[in-house]
Amino acid sequence: GLGDVYKRQTRCPVIDTRVPADDYPPAERPQVVYLPQADTPAHERVVHGELARRIAVLCGWDSAAPGAPAREGGPPRYIVPAATLDDPAEAARLGIRGETDLFGGVVPHPFVATKIITHDLVDDHAGAIAGWSGEFARRVAPVVLNGYSVFSRADARRAGERLLKDGEVRLKPACARGGRGQTVVRTAAELEHALAAMEESELAEGGLVLEENLEDVVTFSVGQLRLPGFVASYSGTQSLAPDNRGEMVYGGSELHVVAGDFERLLALELPPDVHRAVEHAWRYDQAASECYAGFFASRRNYDVVQGRDARGELRCGVLEQSWRIGGASGAEVAALEVLMQGDVDAVSASVVERYGQDVSVPEGARVLFQDNDRAVGPVTKYTVVKAYGNAE
Repeated sequence: GLGDVYKRQTRCPVIDTRVPADDYPPAERPQVVYLPQADTPAHERVVHGELARRIAVLCGWDSAAPGAPAREGGPPRYIVPAATLDDPAEAARLGIRGETDLFGGVVPHPFVATKIITHDLVDDHAGAIAGWSGEFARRVAPVVLNGYSVFSRADARRAGERLLKDGEVRLKPACARGGRGQTVVRTAAELEHALAAMEESELAEGGLVLEENLEDVVTFSVGQLRLPGFVASYSGTQSLAPDNRGEMVYGGSELHVVAGDFERLLALELPPDVHRAVEHAWRYDQAASECYAGFFASRRNYDVVQGRDARGELRCGVLEQSWRIGGASGAEVAALEVLMQGDVDAVSASVVERYGQDVSVPEGARVLFQDNDRAVGPVTKYTVVKAYGNAE
């Protein structure tokens, strides 16, 4: 069986918490429901829907049609939302009261789900959004890059000029995903030109991140999955790939997943840079839970970058969080399907995203999507599961 080929590096106890479907009366068996957003691309709807179905199988639950409404007196629901839920009242109406009710997360304010929380304001006189936690920004300062979060063009100008003294600056719209919409500026003139293209109202409502730009970067994925009664944690790396317009975007993740929490993950013989990335992500995760009341999440993913600054010094920092089903979730669910069997305690899993026609899928891969999406063009997504430490 699969358990014979997986190598144990550190033994972590695995508890099979799946509840056989027959143990639930038909009216009480939870239904797993995927909730897409209106603007969720077609390929993501297909992939997310399939992953929601597989989560239902893992837990011994039923799988409902995507977006199926709750029926009064009907079975409890386990929600897989396409986005982080940023309205606690709406989450409660969906029956979500804690992390065991969804695959994703709930935040007290919309901005908490974005990268804007990663950095502090430029100074005490800078504008902020309602609900802002300066305590969180101060807590995570040692584990993020040099940067600022701003909500006006004037504050952005001050922050950019300050950062430019030490090298190039990356401008990142707070709500952008997959590296899209980012700009690197090298001079005050380039900064001014970039800021002139931004609407003041958009800055006030969503914010902008200004951050030191690194070279020779590697982006690590660090995360934790919490299904009812089962926890798995992982580290891995991300890759970029050209989309159908030639822009470099998210191209996949290679993950090493262990049954257990972050402490279990750190017990593995990780390379020093990976160990550092996990420690940084764990600290960021703890600060979010402690500084933003009302936040909870069962899917926690953090992008941690390592590279060299303008002085050639090695830098490492958390870029942002993802408390929703995401690009790496194909690999996450594939790993859970192995770990929850209880035969092994660690596994390597990868998810690959490639754009264009005639994408070659390796033998043994599980295709999640391979078709033309009207929003992004032809795209292929697949996962590969291998023995621990052998992701490609």
